[in-house]
Amino acid sequence: MHPVLVDFGRFKLYSYGLALFAAFVIAMIVAVRREKKFGLPEGTALDFSMAIIISSLIGSRTLYVLTHLEEFRGHWLDIINPIQSDGTIGIAGMVLLGGVVLATATVLFMAWLRNLRILSILDMFAPTLALGIGIGRIGCFFNGCCFGTPTNLPWGMVFPPGSIAGSVFPGQHIHPTQLYAVLYGLLIFTGILIAERKHYFPGFSTSLFLVFYGIFRTLNETIRWQESGLRLIQWNGGMLTISQAISIFLVIAVIILFFRGRRKIVSGNPDSR
Repeated sequence: MHPVLVDFGRFKLYSYGLALFAAFVIAMIVAVRREKKFGLPEGTALDFSMAIIISSLIGSRTLYVLTHLEEFRGHWLDIINPIQSDGTIGIAGMVLLGGVVLATATVLFMAWLRNLRILSILDMFAPTLALGIGIGRIGCFFNGCCFGTPTNLPWGMVFPPGSIAGSVFPGQHIHPTQLYAVLYGLLIFTGILIAERKHYFPGFSTSLFLVFYGIFRTLNETIRWQESGLRLIQWNGGMLTISQAISIFLVIAVIILFFRGRRKIVSGNPDSR
């Protein structure tokens, strides 16, 4: 586990930040290469990618802050200030699904504003989003966050005492839920690219991403350790987290999107907005 790759005193290069940067860059390159496939104007992928980067960072940070208010009480400027109150440089603390939601809303708004085919835009980015999630979770693993609960499975991992995971479950083997997320992110990315070769209608790729990410994320949440601020509903022997609620919403949305796309195929109007 290596949360800090380079330490220059107050300035530190964090593995999570580097993984996030790599995820954005690689996903953007893939999106640009998919632009012509969906008949979109040149430069569309790049413009939307920049908007996605900004909105996803804002969304991820916002949901983190809303679920960790006590952490910022008395020094609210740390929410947006790159120079923290303790003197460190950089902003830490993100919740991935907050970024997914705001980035999706941003894409929808921009597509409507530019009079572009919304489903074509979403389909262009669908596999790249899965790829970005997979790469980004590598940073979570090195950072020691987003970890799982204790397990007896042979691939359970013990995190060092100085890590967040190691302090919550000292000396215990826990699920490497970060690596599970890396795996299903790459599987969804590959699966969408393969499926597109055999069948396609507007919204097809987006449907595949939403349903499989929603299912995998919901399952992964059941074995992931949850802070109290991320627990939406709790009862004896179980709970519903904020991430699970959003994931379930994604699965419901995909059912609507899928049948909407299928209906347009039957009606002979597959390219309408």
